[in-house]
Amino acid sequence: MSEKETVAVNILDKEYLVASPEEEKGGLEQSARYLDEKMREIRANGRVFGTERIAVMAALNITHELLQRSDMPASAEATLQEIDRRVSEALENSHKETG
Repeated sequence: MSEKETVAVNILDKEYLVASPEEEKGGLEQSARYLDEKMREIRANGRVFGTERIAVMAALNITHELLQRSDMPASAEATLQEIDRRVSEALENSHKETG
């Protein structure tokens, strides 16, 4: 099992610290960039307000995209659950910092 390190990712101009195995750091950073892009698209659309609501809409859109893929590997569900856990943890930590 590899050692975890803290990775800083920026989403909608806010920094989140996420624990990640070293070999998954690049994938995590790529995922954060993709999420940031999707959230910026939703915010620019102007119909959804508030970072939390934008994040939920982005998560729904991304999940829908993934579920529409016919070539999705069987391990995708576990991967999506891990991503969901990490996003929830980061949002929870963010609320603690600003709360």
